[in-house]
Amino acid sequence: MNRRLRIGIVCPYSLDVPGGVQAHVLDLARALRAAGHLSYVLAPGDEQRRGGMPDYVTPAGRTVGVPYNGSVARLTFGPVAYSRVRRWLAEHQLDVLHLHEPIAPSLSLLALGMAEGPIVATFHTATERSRALTTFSGVLRPMLEKVTARIAVSPLARRVQVEHLGGDAVEIPNGVDLDLFAAGDRLPGHPRPGVATVGFVGRFDEPRKGMDVLLDALRLLPAEVAGEAAGRQVRLLVAGRGDPDALRRRAGRELAGRIDVLGAVDDPTKAAALRSMDVYCAPNTGGESFGMVLTEAMAAGAPVLAGDLEAFRRVLDGGRAGELVPVGDPAALAAALGALLADPARCAELAAAGHRRAERYAWPVVAAAVLRVYEAAVAADPRGLAVRDPDDDLARAGRPAGW
Repeated sequence: MNRRLRIGIVCPYSLDVPGGVQAHVLDLARALRAAGHLSYVLAPGDEQRRGGMPDYVTPAGRTVGVPYNGSVARLTFGPVAYSRVRRWLAEHQLDVLHLHEPIAPSLSLLALGMAEGPIVATFHTATERSRALTTFSGVLRPMLEKVTARIAVSPLARRVQVEHLGGDAVEIPNGVDLDLFAAGDRLPGHPRPGVATVGFVGRFDEPRKGMDVLLDALRLLPAEVAGEAAGRQVRLLVAGRGDPDALRRRAGRELAGRIDVLGAVDDPTKAAALRSMDVYCAPNTGGESFGMVLTEAMAAGAPVLAGDLEAFRRVLDGGRAGELVPVGDPAALAAALGALLADPARCAELAAAGHRRAERYAWPVVAAAVLRVYEAAVAADPRGLAVRDPDDDLARAGRPAGW
């Protein structure tokens, strides 16, 4: 199939808050347009704050915080959201509809309820023990029968949806913008003479991201790594959301003065930060289905040291493209971190291996794989996408009380 497709992509999570799924959706839409197709994005978000968004992105309104997948997700649902989804579907005359996390109580689920035709669903979630999935699987399975083709971003995400929801999915990973992360300057003032920079990217106030494990590891680093023998002081560079003052209080007097917090950053600044790190550290303790920031760090040329989660092991090619340590073990993390900081040759070796590994996640490669799924979905259901009239089941799906 060589014709240009009109593709609708629905994200369940708010664009007002950075996140892996949101980034994936926006980058995929951009890559599809670069390949010559027309992609349109619908996602929760405040219409009054859409500055900087491409014109093919439609914010669907403000959100509420809902505990989901070990975090707090910003979702939107209810009659107003239902009406906006329906209007968006009708306006764009789509060839194929691509829903991300279609079981989250938000826009993707609403769109699934009202659309007919070629529908593709991508599953990101890696929570194997989900009370919501267990409770609602009987209701969700019949709705998911409308999905023409399924994608999972990792083996773990695939396993979760297969076990809870039935069916199967093709594995297509998250993508990375190689050009953005590989090229460009470091942060101003970097590298810093006499300083070894350990990096952390993510929501540092979210327990599963592992900041407390990293802080404990930094306390255990031998004195010579901290500066006396090696001649370099170890500093922690943090990019992500959270309260910097609270972080410094958690760090305590011995570490607080060696922490630099950038806060929430845009992608170019995140790329510059990753290029400024002597070692990028991902001490996450669970709940990760892929590890997008690992691919970004590898693309930026930062040696990666990560917790040995199944998702991270897959991205790091079993430890060949980055080092892995036992999850939640500050002593093991400290030992590995100290060894890397004292061995520039090993760091250079990991950086090169990581960059080669990142090439397989480049967006043109990933988008081409997704396009093959779209083409198969359209071939399997050539009638095109349609929006059916609401019925009682859809009305129930649009009510917050139903969730």
